[in-house]
Amino acid sequence: MEIPRLETPRLLLQPLRSEDAIQVQQVFPRWEIVRHLIGSVPWPYPADGARQYIEGMALPAMKAGQAWHWSLRHRSDPNSLIGLISLRLGPEDNRGFWLVPEWQKQGLMSEACAAVTEFWFIHLDQTRLRVPKAMDNLASRRISERTGMRLVDTYRKTFVEGELPAGTWELTRDEWLAQRDKA
Repeated sequence: MEIPRLETPRLLLQPLRSEDAIQVQQVFPRWEIVRHLIGSVPWPYPADGARQYIEGMALPAMKAGQAWHWSLRHRSDPNSLIGLISLRLGPEDNRGFWLVPEWQKQGLMSEACAAVTEFWFIHLDQTRLRVPKAMDNLASRRISERTGMRLVDTYRKTFVEGELPAGTWELTRDEWLAQRDKA
């Protein structure tokens, strides 16, 4: 399946490409972005970390039909990458995202999440979306709460910042469809 370009009222979600590594490397390696990401993200971030991630992990997973990665770009400046959002097959960790701080607190990630969640349930025909996150990542938790996800498990997990309390948030296809029908 070819990965489609997705759009929201304010964002363009373009399938991730090798060429995006340059911009990712410029905007990603910031503590406020990486601190709540999984502990396997290298920190300090290496000079070729974005290229290694995109070419060594993201693009092969996309080609294999196991993951879908998009760059986030604001419609006002479609040439500038401001974040990434990803979907992954598997039982426990299906969505991840990051957004540069300058564009946070504007509801942009909620828009991006809505677009990829629809893709997950409608186009990929998945029955459940599960998202682990650090409990003190309040902005990410609010996105899960606003989109009808519920906390289904708590535990400790290693993030870039260290071992922290974590939780898994879940939304089923039936719950998502019921919410969509109410809107």
